[in-house]
Amino acid sequence: MINDNSVGKLVMKGTTTLGLVCKDGVILASDTRVTMGLYVAHKHGKKVYKIDEHLAMTIAGTVADAQRVVDILTVNAQLYRINMGRPMPVSAVARVAANMLFSARYMPLQTQVLIGGVDDTGSHIFNLDLFGSLTEEKCVSTGSGSPVAYGVLEDKYKEGASVGEMLLVVAKALDAAIKRNAGTGDGFNVSVIDEKGYRELSEKEKKKLLVS
Repeated sequence: MINDNSVGKLVMKGTTTLGLVCKDGVILASDTRVTMGLYVAHKHGKKVYKIDEHLAMTIAGTVADAQRVVDILTVNAQLYRINMGRPMPVSAVARVAANMLFSARYMPLQTQVLIGGVDDTGSHIFNLDLFGSLTEEKCVSTGSGSPVAYGVLEDKYKEGASVGEMLLVVAKALDAAIKRNAGTGDGFNVSVIDEKGYRELSEKEKKKLLVS
């Protein structure tokens, strides 16, 4: 989460989110702890949101600001599908989000998001900061637990691997962040987007990954 310690100074606190591009889809994941500074406000918060059948995003930062981005992107994706008769490209959704964040730069929407999905051009993940800076990534993590998560991801992530192979890597990265970062904890959620669409892993599937 984001906390104003002084004028003009923003400090990121809490959360770990992950995004991985695989040969047959993308994986988006996050922990479930919601914090307000050092206070744990909720242990089972949702930080991965479905935008459309082929598209989802993770959120970090101020919840209200992040949910505003989720709502606007969801509406735009649905309107595009109705008007054009096809899914909105992942890059176009990311650009809408970047424009929205940049337009609010003087009173920033205090959130960092990962947007991932699958379209006619393949699998994509985009990373956006609160000022709308936009980069496409293959393997990315955000939040206070990201340095720990990167320790696992940089060792285990393989470009061109399948979703099935990378799910275990995601689980290990989040488990490491939960164990070693106070702002990350309580549990994790994992979503997969492939040619079949969007789905969330069940509790049974997540527990199986941790004992693998």
